[in-house]
Amino acid sequence: MTVRLLAFTQKGMELARRLAAELSGEAARCGEGCTLDAWTADAFANADALVYVGAAGIAVRAVAPYAGNKASDPAVVAVDECGRFAVPLLSGHLGGANRLARRIGAVCGALPVITTATDANGAFAVDEWAVRQGCCVLDVPRIKQVSAKILAGGMAVLRSPWPVAGTPPAGVAADGGAFDFELTVHSADAGALRLVPRIAVLGVGCRRGIGQQAMEEAFAALLAQSGLCAEAFYKVCSIDLKRDEPGLRAFCAAHGFAFETFSAAQLAAVEGRFSSSGFVQSVTGVDNVCERSAVLGSGGTLYCKKQAGGGVTMAAAMAPFAPDWRWQDE
Repeated sequence: MTVRLLAFTQKGMELARRLAAELSGEAARCGEGCTLDAWTADAFANADALVYVGAAGIAVRAVAPYAGNKASDPAVVAVDECGRFAVPLLSGHLGGANRLARRIGAVCGALPVITTATDANGAFAVDEWAVRQGCCVLDVPRIKQVSAKILAGGMAVLRSPWPVAGTPPAGVAADGGAFDFELTVHSADAGALRLVPRIAVLGVGCRRGIGQQAMEEAFAALLAQSGLCAEAFYKVCSIDLKRDEPGLRAFCAAHGFAFETFSAAQLAAVEGRFSSSGFVQSVTGVDNVCERSAVLGSGGTLYCKKQAGGGVTMAAAMAPFAPDWRWQDE
């Protein structure tokens, strides 16, 4: 988590520096090389968390023009300069502001002032659980439906193709017929809250000089054929011959995908049954690039075999995923 801290007085700056050292953050003082508006605009766009060491009202007014939605907003926390209270103001669960407030409290003794309903009632927070399990939330407005059911004393039911280790928290049941939220890597919408683990790896082979648009079209075709959702992917893998391919690098940057390459020898050593091409073997030194690189990069199993078109080949593999019922820091 990238943490930026802004103080307004000397006393506040001393606390900001102390917190920055513990949180691996970066502290600044308003008026010394930055203004409140400029600092907020830059931090809101580029940091995972903003901590204002000062009055909560200053923080509220500063971030108000930039607040969009809970799925993308960074965490915002206000801490008084005496270090007595840490108040999450924005993105308490998905952005991690509640967790950050607790971490700040552990550093300086501040009382975390947590106001989200599930936390106030000691109830299961499905969005916080999603973050803890490394999942993307597809249907943010449906979070409140799950939380409201639990807070009203009902039972929220999870559907998951993966076993979830541990005992479900109060108000939650696993795989009980009709379901309220699900773990899935597919785009199909059954009307429940969809939580997507980011475990899919895209293996890519391509003709030299291929453009980003061709990559986008091939990716869209793979998603349509496989039924996977784009949010499940976190990495692209290929052979090292494609390390500096501009179109491939632009595609990865546009989606925020990590990019990893392997040598022909590494790919050839991957065990399994893969589509084989004599032409690919003659050019790259290995009979298949996309399937082998996806499997090697994921450490898991092939999910979608080679799809070819427009000078691009793509395949998908799934990394191992072992969810559990932990949803708060121990």
